[in-house]
Amino acid sequence: MAKPFSFKVLATDGKARRGVIDMPRGEIRTPAFMPVGTGGTVKAMYMDQVRGVGADIILGNTYHLMLRPGAERVARLGGLHEFARWPHPILTDSGGFQVMSLSKLRKLTEKGVTFRSHIDGAAYEMSPERSIEIQGLLDSDIQMQLDECTALPAEMKEIERAMELSLRWAERCKTAFGDQPGKAMFGIVQGGDNAELRVRSAQALSAMELKGYAVGGLAVGEPQAVMLEMLDITCPELPADKPRYLMGVGTPDDILKSVARGIDMFDCVMPTRAGRHGLAYTRRGKVNLRNARHADDPRPLDEESDCPAARDYSRAYLHHLVRSQEALGAMLLTWNNLSYYQKLMQDIRAAIEAKAFEARAAEITEGWARGDIPVV
Repeated sequence: MAKPFSFKVLATDGKARRGVIDMPRGEIRTPAFMPVGTGGTVKAMYMDQVRGVGADIILGNTYHLMLRPGAERVARLGGLHEFARWPHPILTDSGGFQVMSLSKLRKLTEKGVTFRSHIDGAAYEMSPERSIEIQGLLDSDIQMQLDECTALPAEMKEIERAMELSLRWAERCKTAFGDQPGKAMFGIVQGGDNAELRVRSAQALSAMELKGYAVGGLAVGEPQAVMLEMLDITCPELPADKPRYLMGVGTPDDILKSVARGIDMFDCVMPTRAGRHGLAYTRRGKVNLRNARHADDPRPLDEESDCPAARDYSRAYLHHLVRSQEALGAMLLTWNNLSYYQKLMQDIRAAIEAKAFEARAAEITEGWARGDIPVV
């Protein structure tokens, strides 16, 4: 019989939590950052590199994988873990956000959403049941409910309608998911930037006794202050013994401030996307390798880094690769960025265990504020 899904809080420091999710495919140390592997690949990275930088879990995307190569095909080929050569835990999002943001001619009803593919215009239907079915075909370890994510700003009436629909869909997803030993389905708190709606959503989802809870709709262009205010309101309403996942967030600063409010899991395309566009995340803040100041600089990005991409290649070489649009530039900077994000999470976990999270967060923030090393 499969090992049951479990979550345990190992240490706290204020509202920050250090924990572990235990699943048949491995442990997830929290707070955790999940690299985004949208179409079965973390862009510009080998899977052994992703594991090597310290990732315990990656994210896959239901919408993209159902369109190409198709969930049924992935299932025939052994599931997403075998297909992508990643034997560790995988979380799949429901596809709802992409349906709302990418698809053409979509139509939303109580039943679900019909839409046309952004790839070839083919018609598809996505219901709560179909979303869970697809995630099951992919053999996902953590599956997300189908929800409607409302872009902000929006009228309260529209936010409330979407939140209530998402709650009804959560119930249907829970039923469709059933009892899958060793796996989990998470609900998603919605409610836009309205405190009352966020509380109602969190309380209703908590009553469903799910295995984990996500906070959605807070990576859609709103100011950071709004996001943090909603977390201050939402996190206390969620069960303390279940993991909390902030979807689509974010910058290193977002992560520090969200951990301080009780968030355990994060995902974001930012480190991989930035790497493909010449931007490096470092302990001294962001470094734009496109800038001419790096053209003659023999120094590495960070001589103290454990990541070879940051430690062993000169800024001049990285600048050359980026300006020449060489694939290796994207590969090295993505490697650096994911390494930096995982080192940040490692620092956060250690600081919480040592009851020193606030002080360590201040040190990290001060390092960013000091900025990059002077020009040669």
